[in-house]
Amino acid sequence: MQLTDGNPLGVRFDPLVEGWFADTFRGATPPQEAGWRQIAAGRDTLIAAPTGSGKTLAAFLWAVDELVREARSGTLAGATSVVYVSPLKALGNDIEKNLAVPLAAIRERAAAAGVDLQDIRVAVRSGDTPQAERQSMLKHPPHVLITTPESLYILLTAEKSRQMLQSARTVIVDEIHAVAGDKRGAHLALTLARLDLLVGRRLQRIGLSATQKPIEEIAALLVGSDRVADDGTPDCAIVDTGHKRAMELSVETTDLELGAIASHELRATVYDRVVELVGQHRTTIVFVNTRRLVERVAHALGERLGADRVVAHHGSLSRRIRLTAEEKLKSGEVPVVVATASLELGIDVGHVDLVCHLGAPRALATLLQRVGRSGHWLGSVPKGIFFPFTRDELMQTAAAVRAIRQGELDRILMPSSPLDILAQQMVATAAAEEIRTDDLFDLVRRAWPFRCLSREEFDEVLEMLAEGVSTRRGRRSAHLHHDRVQERVRGRRGARLAAITSGGAIPETADYDVIEDPTEAKVGKVNEDFAIESMRGDIFLLGNHSWRIRRVEAGKVRVEDAGQTPPTIPFWMGEAPARTRELSQAVSDLRQAVLDRLSDPEDVVAFLVAECGLDASGAQQLADYVAATVAVLGTVPTCERVVAERFFDESGGMQLVLHAPFGGAINRAFGLALRKSFCVGFDFELQAAATDDGIVLSLGEQHSFPLDGVFGMVRRHRLDDDLIQAVLQAPMFGTRWRWNASRALALLRHQGGKKVPMNIQRMRAEDLLAAVFPAQLGCGDNRTGPIEPIDHPLVNETLDNCLHEAMDTEGLRAVLKRIDAGEIRTVAVETAAPSQMAHELLNAYAYAFLDDAPLEERRARAVNLRRTDASLAQGIGALDQAAIDEVREQAWPDVRDADELHDALEGFGWLPLDEVSPEWRGWLDELVATRRATIARWVAHDGSARVAVVSAERSLVMRRALPEARFDGHVEAPRGSPDPAEEEGALDGVVRGWMQCTGPITTAELARRLGLRTTAVAAALARSELDGCALRGRFTPGGTDEEWCERRLLARIHRLTLGRLRREIDPVSIADFTRYLFRWQHVAPGTQLHGRDGLATIVAQLHGIELPAPAWERSVFPSRIHEYAPGLLDDLCFSGVAAWGRFSPPAADVASGPGQRRRRTAPTRNAPLAVALREELGVLLTAAALREPGGVASSRLSRAARDVLDVLGRDGASFLGDVARATGLLPTAAEEALWELVARGLVTGDGFAGLRTLLTPDDKRRPERRLRALRGGRAPARTLPVGRWALLRPRAAEVAPEPHDARLEQRSDDNAEAMARVLLRRYGVVLRELTVREPLAPPWRSLLAALRHMEARGEIRGGRFVSGLIGEQFALPEAVEALRATRRQPDDDAIVLIASADPLNLVGILTPGARVPATSGQVIAFQRGVPIEVGDLGAVRSRLQNHAQGA
Repeated sequence: MQLTDGNPLGVRFDPLVEGWFADTFRGATPPQEAGWRQIAAGRDTLIAAPTGSGKTLAAFLWAVDELVREARSGTLAGATSVVYVSPLKALGNDIEKNLAVPLAAIRERAAAAGVDLQDIRVAVRSGDTPQAERQSMLKHPPHVLITTPESLYILLTAEKSRQMLQSARTVIVDEIHAVAGDKRGAHLALTLARLDLLVGRRLQRIGLSATQKPIEEIAALLVGSDRVADDGTPDCAIVDTGHKRAMELSVETTDLELGAIASHELRATVYDRVVELVGQHRTTIVFVNTRRLVERVAHALGERLGADRVVAHHGSLSRRIRLTAEEKLKSGEVPVVVATASLELGIDVGHVDLVCHLGAPRALATLLQRVGRSGHWLGSVPKGIFFPFTRDELMQTAAAVRAIRQGELDRILMPSSPLDILAQQMVATAAAEEIRTDDLFDLVRRAWPFRCLSREEFDEVLEMLAEGVSTRRGRRSAHLHHDRVQERVRGRRGARLAAITSGGAIPETADYDVIEDPTEAKVGKVNEDFAIESMRGDIFLLGNHSWRIRRVEAGKVRVEDAGQTPPTIPFWMGEAPARTRELSQAVSDLRQAVLDRLSDPEDVVAFLVAECGLDASGAQQLADYVAATVAVLGTVPTCERVVAERFFDESGGMQLVLHAPFGGAINRAFGLALRKSFCVGFDFELQAAATDDGIVLSLGEQHSFPLDGVFGMVRRHRLDDDLIQAVLQAPMFGTRWRWNASRALALLRHQGGKKVPMNIQRMRAEDLLAAVFPAQLGCGDNRTGPIEPIDHPLVNETLDNCLHEAMDTEGLRAVLKRIDAGEIRTVAVETAAPSQMAHELLNAYAYAFLDDAPLEERRARAVNLRRTDASLAQGIGALDQAAIDEVREQAWPDVRDADELHDALEGFGWLPLDEVSPEWRGWLDELVATRRATIARWVAHDGSARVAVVSAERSLVMRRALPEARFDGHVEAPRGSPDPAEEEGALDGVVRGWMQCTGPITTAELARRLGLRTTAVAAALARSELDGCALRGRFTPGGTDEEWCERRLLARIHRLTLGRLRREIDPVSIADFTRYLFRWQHVAPGTQLHGRDGLATIVAQLHGIELPAPAWERSVFPSRIHEYAPGLLDDLCFSGVAAWGRFSPPAADVASGPGQRRRRTAPTRNAPLAVALREELGVLLTAAALREPGGVASSRLSRAARDVLDVLGRDGASFLGDVARATGLLPTAAEEALWELVARGLVTGDGFAGLRTLLTPDDKRRPERRLRALRGGRAPARTLPVGRWALLRPRAAEVAPEPHDARLEQRSDDNAEAMARVLLRRYGVVLRELTVREPLAPPWRSLLAALRHMEARGEIRGGRFVSGLIGEQFALPEAVEALRATRRQPDDDAIVLIASADPLNLVGILTPGARVPATSGQVIAFQRGVPIEVGDLGAVRSRLQNHAQGA
């Protein structure tokens, strides 16, 4: 290969290669041109380019060209020349398939040109490679070897495969960033150094990646520390075309409001939308964050699309299943695949049109990689749509999209000198060949992650490998023989086998293999806990296919095909990594940006739509989320503002939420340090959880302290010591000890040719820890003080991993420094109920727990996440005054005799005489007379004379607290009475006794009532706070002074406050709810209304609902009005009470897709019309304008309809005859034009009689009146519509305004509440399912906001009224009573017939069964609220009669 500047490819390729490239591609991409120049020059090269830019071909083509030249000349040796390393098995399989295509094409060109071309072999060697292929590879080495980092390590260690690698000339590392950030990168760096050692020369190294930062650090990892200058510049050609690429990114939300957790209803709605998008694109990848979610989503989509049209793809599936899924997607056999990171990297799955991402990405690189799977061809634009499931996911997704658009990227942090990886590679190196100690040290230092490894650390690891992990166990666990005389190292017997079978950097997970019987085919893996909890016959889902368990063996679950039987979903533990620092900062920046714009609602929504790719609904929800948080906390937490929030839970305990969006790594460290601080300070092990957005601490009763004091509980100078002590007691230490011991080969994963079961590995890890670090597992009863870690390589490595991998200790140290310097503002807020941003923290997943308490025992689960509303008059933090009064009344002693008064006096300490109620006087005299109590007198500090009653048992307490007090007569304290040694102790007891009886009280008020100095009482209260007995705050509504309240009383006040805001009843069944609706809408027998007033009530109830026009007088009104007559409706119309018309846009006037033209169709006589109250028409017209801002443009009308519309717009209300004369139309033509305008919602009449005539077929019209012809003669006898006709709404503009016109947005909130009132009047109870029949109803999210405002004002009740339905429900107070009455009323066998056009046709919506179309003309028969017959009226009645006779 030679450089030729005139060549468009930048280099001169063999004609066969160059011809194939020219026929296949339009030209070389910039990364290819720049990369080929550097590679051809023999330099180590790192190519960083966006996905779809051809960088893989840039690395491979030059190698292929070299092989082709040798094959043409006959000099191609049967040896491995190129080693390609892929971080994913699937990526390696993909490269093999993509290499086969050009090689086959080049062979064809060679054959056509008469060139005898030797065969160029390509092979894959990974953990999935069958044994037969492995053996064949050794006999016939491939020219291009595709492998993984772990398999390359094995090949370098095994004796026969080492020979195959000795001929290698080039190594290509694809997607290098995927391993750079963890120990796989360090492991690979040592493997590359060992490969150079084996070959005996420096191989050319080529690295590929789409997303990486900093680029120089990645280059250094690729080339090694011996190729990095002192200033940190790597000797590597860096081809960086930038990670930015045009992407079409958007975030979609449904009409359901997002909450703290994702409801099944929300997920179902998202799945429906994904199915819709799949139908609009050829191929789609749906990415999710966990393997469990892959199975759930694939199953849900399979139910909607068909199981054979959806495939699952994740790392726990077998190679066969993964390859099949990739092929099906690439060939177009299936339109959608659901995947995790297994399809994230540069795997070619063909032309993917769309990427859907369910949930929020946890890293910016993840977003780029996943969306980059679409548009994977030159010139295309990747398209990604995100579907967040919760409010915090919405915030995180929006922040990620915004950050990507601004060019941000995650920074990769590499582990430094991991000692467990060092130990493993030292064993593998020495086991393969004897090596001098100094050479081994130099070899290790050539790997970039080990550049800072000290000789002392190296020698300690060598000592451990040569003498055994623990001296207590002797040398039986030693793997190396260290000849200290000659300073040489070689492997002991079994060392090579241990390194091969138990090596690798990926930690061992507790997974069971799933094996299909009788074929013994491996299906995949499931978590150990899932396998153990399963039983024979259980059915579960794996690979979007159902499997039935036959039996569970050691490490295996044997299954058989279960067809499509409904399954359960397996789970895998610990699947969610922490959010990156860069994304956490992006979330913080977005929160602040929204906060800065909250004062202008239109601006904040426009900002979120433009900057973050949100739809209008999502933008509004995000703005509302921040606004609701500000309403409670007074601000929004960011990385520059940390908020501490404290509130009571349902059990009477307290929760402390520290809002700190620093990301999970920093927050885990912060949470553990806080937990340790509480443990030391209060002698109590509390429960805690840390997420990306904050920390939750479940406080015990003794945890009383000023809330702002929490920010000073973690100190920088003690951070490492505190965290080490916390880590030693946390579950993570034991897990990471097992991982590190396994990686260091101190624990073998395979022995005797078999895998060591995970439970055995755990026990052996614990035994090894007891031998190495006995204090860690020692009995706590025998230990005083903290645990002192020992200096041992594996212990040091485990502690370092806990502090700097599982947590970000240095990041926390920086945060604490900024807090101390005032650069991070701290805010402390006491709330009555958790703020909106606390909800998701309280529902933390198991991986967020910082302790090992089981889920069902977690105190955070006791928090009731009540809905909050920012419009509450006193704010969400205000307590209910009635609740305070009730608790005060309950806390004050209820005395019924002298003994109970004596008991109360012992609690008080002393009771001022003026607070003794008149009812108690007689009992008090009795106590004084029997010397069980006495009267005390003293002069208070303000000079007032004070008199109190004190029991004999508390006289010593009073003498100690008030030495100046004098008692009437002689009083002697009984033996054993409390006798505090100091005044403080006496005051503390008295103050606590009063706090238990008073409820919220100020220091001054308590001091006044006790006759004590305020300073003395304040000190006693502060001591009570430290002991956890009292809490301070502003509890009384409207109060400004600081108050104190006994802990349990305050918890009771909180519960009563929340209880008064919850108005719930026991929910009724759907059948009872249907019976209730029949009574509510006067359809049930005996509930019909009468006359004009009754019809007015029905019109008000059915206001605005659109039904097929003929149905109103054919079935709807007659079923509700006894002896209905058409004249009743005419009377209401002519008197101005009722009106009619169409308000929703016709389906034919709505575009069926983006950019599609609207079509015009002739309306039928079944067009939907509404009857409404004339005084409330504005509500419907506004709703229609919001639904279709442009209205119906004249261009979509017929010529005659446009003429009639012009006349009515010019002349106003007109008779049909006037319209016909003005337009020059025949009456029949004018009538048809009039009906077209009526059906399209543009025209109405002043009475119903004219509409009735329009709906009557020609052959049924009676000649009641005649209309003269316009040009002489007489028209044939024909009944024409009577009354005047007028415009229903203003004329629509020829050009519709923007869908999100600011005026319409402003009106939407007001209209949502008005429509909510309409629905409440119609149904009494409003729930989402009922809006299906309501085309004018705003989105459910908007209705929810309005309904919650109404609930906050006390107008309606929120709760669970109907069982079996998901989502929030609201009801009028009178509807609640009607529901109760319906439930109490015994069922009867009465049949209720409902027409298919009736609003109460809720079959398939509320009740089971297929939906019955409104225009079908059928009826539904209900009995006890359950549909029992559907069909034509005659047939239904006949079947019902036959059934009754048969019964």
